[in-house]
Amino acid sequence: MHEQTEWDTVNRLLQHHGFKPVHFADPLENKNLADLVLLEKKSACDIRTMLRTMLTDSERRQTLIQELIQSNNRLKEEARQHISRAVRQSQRVAELEGVLEGVKGKVQNLEDRYIGKASQQHSQVHQLQQDKRDVQKRCQALEQKLSEERDVVSQLQRKLYFTVSEEEKRVARQNQVFQQIHKRSARPNSPVDQQVLDVIDVYEVQMEQLRNKLRTLRGDSGDSNASDQSQSNKSSAGGVSPSYKPLLKSYQEQLKETKAQREELRKEIQQLKKDLASRPTVKELKSYKVQLRRMDRLIQQSNLRSAQEAKEESVTLANQDVVKGRAEEAALITKYEKVLNDIGAVLTTSGAPLRLHRQRPPTRHQLSNSTSEMVESAEILSTLEMWAGQLASLKDLHRALSKLTLRLLPWQPAGASPVEVVRVEDLMLLVDTLLDEANSEEDKVLRSPTKNTLQCMVTHFQKLFDITSLSGVYPRMNEVYARLGEMTNAMRNLRDVLALDDRAPPSEVVNHVASLVNYPAVSVSRDLHNLLGTSDIDSIIFKVKEHDEFFPAFFFLVQELLHILDVDSVDDIVPALRSLKSRQEGH
Repeated sequence: MHEQTEWDTVNRLLQHHGFKPVHFADPLENKNLADLVLLEKKSACDIRTMLRTMLTDSERRQTLIQELIQSNNRLKEEARQHISRAVRQSQRVAELEGVLEGVKGKVQNLEDRYIGKASQQHSQVHQLQQDKRDVQKRCQALEQKLSEERDVVSQLQRKLYFTVSEEEKRVARQNQVFQQIHKRSARPNSPVDQQVLDVIDVYEVQMEQLRNKLRTLRGDSGDSNASDQSQSNKSSAGGVSPSYKPLLKSYQEQLKETKAQREELRKEIQQLKKDLASRPTVKELKSYKVQLRRMDRLIQQSNLRSAQEAKEESVTLANQDVVKGRAEEAALITKYEKVLNDIGAVLTTSGAPLRLHRQRPPTRHQLSNSTSEMVESAEILSTLEMWAGQLASLKDLHRALSKLTLRLLPWQPAGASPVEVVRVEDLMLLVDTLLDEANSEEDKVLRSPTKNTLQCMVTHFQKLFDITSLSGVYPRMNEVYARLGEMTNAMRNLRDVLALDDRAPPSEVVNHVASLVNYPAVSVSRDLHNLLGTSDIDSIIFKVKEHDEFFPAFFFLVQELLHILDVDSVDDIVPALRSLKSRQEGH
């Protein structure tokens, strides 16, 4: 009973790991003794111990593999974090170097700007004086131009007034002559009347020219005679209309030329109107006059000023520009001073290497503020130069550490070609590598087992896997690992086929497979019971014997029926018999 309990425990472990259990056989039921294995209690105990040890060792190795994988992933993540931190530190150093270079450049630019400001101020004063003279000349030119524009406007207004009055007189005379000739007024849209009016217009123009000539020749008397003659001509024209017919014929040829002249005159009138429209209005002229008066007052006031006041004003403007420039420079100096103070604060912190605030010997007389600032600036410059020298020597330190690493750790991969910029993180990584290797060597020395322990382990392995010599240890270990890999692959495939989770234990896989294997036998026995209608094995055997006795006679009977009825299948026997029965009843 104790053996049965022990083997049950071992079988549960075997099934949990996916192996078949060990079964106990009853010698009375198994007649073939060649299929049985007889074990002593000691051998059975050794086998159970061996199986437990193997299964425990397998679990331990699987756990160890999982821990190694997790440790590897954790180390990779830490290495990635160290690399990212090193990259950030290198970027920060590069940014600080860029800021330092920018500060140096700004200080140099500030010095150059101080030198250029003096010459620029002198040129600005000279330019302001020249601008003042140019403004005065321009003001005089604008006044002269305004007076000329006034004269032109007055002339254009007079011309327009005379032109409009003459045009009104001409139209009145033209209508009067037309009414004397035709005894009616002219129609506005009639081309015939328009031609007559054009001829009359030409005649009036010629008459006006003749009057002008007579005025020039005879003076006032000639002018009165010419008016009498024009009145007599008008009366004669009103009395005798047929005398104008030869004139109409003679002036017919000149009609086109007069029309062209009239068009030109109209164009000139339109141009004059446009010019008048573009000229300033009365309100604008008034505003211009007011502005001119103001400008005259300003000019008079400026003329009343003495040369000394003008000079003082120019000097005041120049001083204002100088003050603005000095204010801008003071703002820049304040910014640069703030930057220098920030640099000094960084250099004088408690964590800064080669700190600035070294103990200086006390002096009897306290230095002035400017002198102390100059001393601090000199110390900042010397500290930065010292830091630059230390950074330059990092390359030599990196080269020495690389050589030391190659000498102490020849199995480590050789580093890349020497870089231009050496980072502190690279040096720390080399030192950490050397320290880790030294610590691992010490741990190996401390944790290395003794010779007796190693011999016991090898002896236990030989006894566990039935190996007689040391040369067979490595092949058997390879075989064990190969079998372990095959078992792992088989379990993975079974989980995939059975649609189980990847983390499902082997016992669940075994139970699932056992249920699938037992399902067909259960279903076959259930179908057999349903078919025979019995649940007892003896009744099943009796039914089978009856079947063996009945089946041959039934088979021969069916063959005879098929032959007699001349049909091919058993399903056709019943329809053939029914047809025969129906025929018999019909007869």
